[in-house]
Amino acid sequence: MPATKPFNPFRSERLIYRAVEDRDDVFVNAIQADAEAQSGSSYGPLRPESTKASNVFKQHVAEKCLLGALICLPRSSSGSRNFVPEEKVGIICLKANPPHIAHHRWTDISIDIAREHRGKGYGSEAIRWGLWYAFQMAGLHRVQLGAFSFNEGALKLYERLGFKEEGRQRDFMWFNGGWHDHVLFSMLEDEWRETQKKAGDPGLEMVE
Repeated sequence: MPATKPFNPFRSERLIYRAVEDRDDVFVNAIQADAEAQSGSSYGPLRPESTKASNVFKQHVAEKCLLGALICLPRSSSGSRNFVPEEKVGIICLKANPPHIAHHRWTDISIDIAREHRGKGYGSEAIRWGLWYAFQMAGLHRVQLGAFSFNEGALKLYERLGFKEEGRQRDFMWFNGGWHDHVLFSMLEDEWRETQKKAGDPGLEMVE
């Protein structure tokens, strides 16, 4: 095991992760107002997104999640190796469970990628980072997420990332005139560590 030393955990190969701030109102509203994206993840009836509703979501991400972060593309500041946010890509969250069940050490992970940044692998990279953070930094044992059966892109992505399908809640949601299943995926700590070993990366640190 490599010796532990101080490092910045809020970076992956191409991305950086920072706190959601008040100045991010417009971006968060754009993410939440993307009705096509929300149709693949929202359990409630779709409604036009108001600024008030997206601000409630922003506050939840900033204050209520175990980890809530804005996903950004980095740039080098002049004359410095430090990175500062250049372009906002999306939002990633690890759910915080209430204290009376926190000892079970599991979380739900969620991610939203802005339309203009989809298809570039940023979502996959951010989820991999979220798994690393969950198991290496937060000491969790299980990470789970769900997808609707009609969202084939999400189903393929989660399987490709190593999540295991655990089961389906049949005819769980009504959308566009039909019933659809809710598919539950999870990854356990030892499964994640095994994928890291196969990739030749113990996952003990991210980008130096």
